[in-house]
Amino acid sequence: MDQRIARIREQEKRYHDDCYERHGLFEPGSWLYKPVKTVMELLAEFDGRDRLQVLDLGCGVGRNGIPIAESLLGRQGSVVCVDLLPSAIAKLTAYGTQFGVESRIEPVHSSIEHYEIAPDRFDYIVAVSTLEHVNSVRALEAKLMEMARGTRAGGINCIIVGTAVTETAADNGERLDPMFEVNLSTAHMLRLLGERYAGWEIMLRTVKPLVFDIDRQGRPVKLASDCVTFAARKADGERG
Repeated sequence: MDQRIARIREQEKRYHDDCYERHGLFEPGSWLYKPVKTVMELLAEFDGRDRLQVLDLGCGVGRNGIPIAESLLGRQGSVVCVDLLPSAIAKLTAYGTQFGVESRIEPVHSSIEHYEIAPDRFDYIVAVSTLEHVNSVRALEAKLMEMARGTRAGGINCIIVGTAVTETAADNGERLDPMFEVNLSTAHMLRLLGERYAGWEIMLRTVKPLVFDIDRQGRPVKLASDCVTFAARKADGERG
């Protein structure tokens, strides 16, 4: 792993470890307060299914994985939850027990790029704010291919990813190196998604500019990006 990637991941680890310690899942006060609306709305497309296999890439402590697992109670299926951080997997496991869904969650401690998705395994694959944190554009392209091949006919992929990210020091306007492993232009990301999911039913494709005030090692920073939300359903007979 090169030094830049290592530095980014160390900062991400510090941020998330602190957030997970200070804020409980589904408690007001942070982005852990509730699941992502789009993820849950797309999950409803599977209402009535007796069996459902779900993959949550970059699951964190279960913001989306826990509610998805709750939806599986009373039917067959599980949620494979993958995250790089040991703290996230440990708290996910504890929350699974707290919310009574431990039997429906399969926690996996792994980077996204090193987790191998078996062909035709999942009905629903979710990747929220995680694909920009694989270690290279090549790894991103490979993971999208795995996601497509790992989805069963009629299954759905839901991707929310940051693009065109900039970070600017709040005190003097200095442009900083964005702490994201992959930082594609919005046009590049949309083109890549369009190519990878050619032949699929495109259910959702939106771009929303976002601006956040964040802290980078004690320094106030303004982070701006486009948030690309993309969802597609695999057609019957589609192979990838």
